[in-house]
Amino acid sequence: MVDLIVASPSILAAAVVDPTIASASVLAAALAIGLAAIGPGIGQGNASGQAVEGIARQPEAEGKIRGTLLLTLAFMESLTIYGLVIALVLLFANPFVG
Repeated sequence: MVDLIVASPSILAAAVVDPTIASASVLAAALAIGLAAIGPGIGQGNASGQAVEGIARQPEAEGKIRGTLLLTLAFMESLTIYGLVIALVLLFANPFVG
């Protein structure tokens, strides 16, 4: 995150930008990444724990549980990727810069 804050002035130096807008954009990008990672991280941990519990109780259902787990993990990870996309838009294609 420190690299992001250090690099942001050089990224935004090409256009004439109000420093308040530039700093708010960097903070918003950091929040987008941070908040987008917290929820799916907790959800993935819970889902993986429950899958391991289910496999321990019913080893014969391992294939079905694993397939369902991988699908749900992919859905949860997509939320983090959306946060990354929002952060990249705020940093490189800033909609708040005239």
